Amino acid sequence: MEYIHTIIGEHYIQVQSQSDKILDWIRSNFAIVPATSFTPHMRVRLHEGYGVPFVNYEVSIKQEENNQIVYRRSDYLIVVDSDYREAAISVHNELALKHAFMNLYSSFLVHTKWGLLIHSSCVIEKDKAYLFAGHSGAGKSTAAKLSDPRELLSDEASIVKITPDGITVFDSPFRSELSRSGSMDKSALAGIYLLHQAVSNHKVTLSRSDGFLQLVDKVFYWAHSLEETVNILHMLLVLAKTVTINELHFQKNDTFWELIS
Repeated sequence: MEYIHTIIGEHYIQVQSQSDKILDWIRSNFAIVPATSFTPHMRVRLHEGYGVPFVNYEVSIKQEENNQIVYRRSDYLIVVDSDYREAAISVHNELALKHAFMNLYSSFLVHTKWGLLIHSSCVIEKDKAYLFAGHSGAGKSTAAKLSDPRELLSDEASIVKITPDGITVFDSPFRSELSRSGSMDKSALAGIYLLHQAVSNHKVTLSRSDGFLQLVDKVFYWAHSLEETVNILHMLLVLAKTVTINELHFQKNDTFWELIS
């Protein structure tokens, strides 16, 4: 069993596996750091050979009598303790491994009330982060590509730390097609843009309540308890009160940045 250590957001995670294939994927996609002298925020054991290829996004969730939480999809299985400190992930392939890790880390963020994993891309302009949110096909990756040569923190799932004193976006290893660009690993969030492809550029600034409602279904999360759903809603309220949320109707070129910066 080999151990490696990675950092996601501000969290140190110890990964262990007997699979060279799995460990190579972690090394290729995550920031590897030296072993630290303090206890990792989470320990994760990874196994291969589970289930069947991807069928759909449906995840079943069950809380066992021993307080373990079980997330099950056709191509992955997660078993984690109720404190999100010790977890085991079994996967069918690399796609399953990526989705399972996103599931686990998103649940960890919500449980610890640190922040959220939001379905979005994120670009840095003049040392400030701008989030482009939406579901598949809305144009998140398109907006990220059109923003080149600006630095890119994410193209699919943005890691957002939420506090009353400010909102920070971190470099995300959970990517779809675009690699990391630039050297910044985090930036203060200056604005959120909900994407709509259009024949002309314009933006509509939303009220806090409308912005909040628009973000609810943009969070990567698989609900299993009322308490943690409340955690999500509370953090989204803080986010909506702190950062301006806009609808961005944009042409498929970089001129939409004239409306932002």
